[in-house]
Formats: sequence, structure tokens, C-alpha cells
Amino acid sequence: MFIERDDHRWWRFALSGGFFIALMLLIMFNSSVLTMIDAVLQSLFTSQRLEGIGWFHALMSLLSFLAKPVLDLVWVFIIAGVLWLKGYRIPALWSLGTIFGGDVLGTIIKHIVKRVRPAQHLAADDGYSFPSGHTLGFFLVVAILFLIVIPLIQKASVRTILQILLIFAVFFLAVSRVYLYAHWPFDTIGAMLLAYAWLQVAEWLYVAWAPRLQRIPFFRSIEI
Repeated sequence: MFIERDDHRWWRFALSGGFFIALMLLIMFNSSVLTMIDAVLQSLFTSQRLEGIGWFHALMSLLSFLAKPVLDLVWVFIIAGVLWLKGYRIPALWSLGTIFGGDVLGTIIKHIVKRVRPAQHLAADDGYSFPSGHTLGFFLVVAILFLIVIPLIQKASVRTILQILLIFAVFFLAVSRVYLYAHWPFDTIGAMLLAYAWLQVAEWLYVAWAPRLQRIPFFRSIEI
């Protein structure tokens, strides 16, 4: 199986989910300490020195564009389509369920917390701020690539290089959202905590249901 049974999965869910809930409550109750840390971190990533570097601004803008929530769905639809055509039907369905479930969860929490974006944000970045939808969705896209796609690559060196590049991509995407004033730093941190907690649930569902779906002829996969 692409995703194996793991008795420690619920511990990871509890830790990431617990940290996320604590962060969410601090934001909802307007913690002065958290607000101060957010402001200090934002100033580090939005300094005039960084804004003056043309290639850095272009990179941040490109990453932010490629990780738009709508495009995250497009990437996963492409991944799922290729997997389905290759015979990996259950992993394809799981990929779609994982990104849709994460997006819905993130949207619900946005409307519960109702955090306002930084004052300097672009007009295109509307809606509430916590958690970052870009970061949440892109984290899940990368997780799907890690768990389902990269294991299909034969060469270990290629797998390792891709994994490193994807980790850097998630980090710089989170930085880009702060750099472009679209989010506060803790919006992106919260998004990654939420995405990781949801991923533990999605993995558990895969382990529980993939063998059952494998018995249904229409969903039968080359591998689960």
C-alpha cells in the first residue's frame, strides 16, 4: 500500500491539531503577544531590502500565483487523472478527496475566525486571513506528491531531489504570502498545522477504506 497502517498517526493528529486549535483561539481572542510576534515576523519578510530585489519579488509572485486555491485543485485533478489512467484508481480518488476535504475545512475555519488580512494586502487577496488557503492547499498538493506520485519513480536520487525541492517550495510559498502582505505569518503556520492534521485523518481513511474499495471491480487498482 502507498499508505501503511501507523499506530502513531493519531499522536501526530493530536499534536498538530492541538497546536492549531491553541493558535486559532489566541487569534480569536486577540492575543497581544501573538499579534506582536506576527508584526515582527512580517517586518522581517517585507523589508525594503527584500522588496528591492527584482528576482526575489518575481519568485514570490510566481509561487503565490501557482499555489492559488483554484490552481491547487487543477494540479490535483491532473495528478488524479494521470493516476486513474495508469490504473491507480483508489489513490486517484483519495487525492481528490484529500484536497477537497482540506479546502472545505479551511474555508469553514476562515469564517469562524474571521481574521482581517494585513492592511497593505492586494485587492485580489480578498476574504478572511486565517488560515492561509494558498498554504493549506499547496501543502496538501505536495503531500499527495510525496505519498502517491514520488514512490512511483524508480531512481532513488530523483525521488530525493524532488522531495527536497517540494519542501523548499512549501517554505517559500508560505514566505511569499507574508511578503506580499496577503497574510500574517501565523496564518501560514496555522495552515500547515491544519493541513498536517487533516492529512493524518485522510491517511487513516485511506488505510481503512482502500482495501474495501479494491473489492469493487470499478475501483480496482493496480496498487493501493
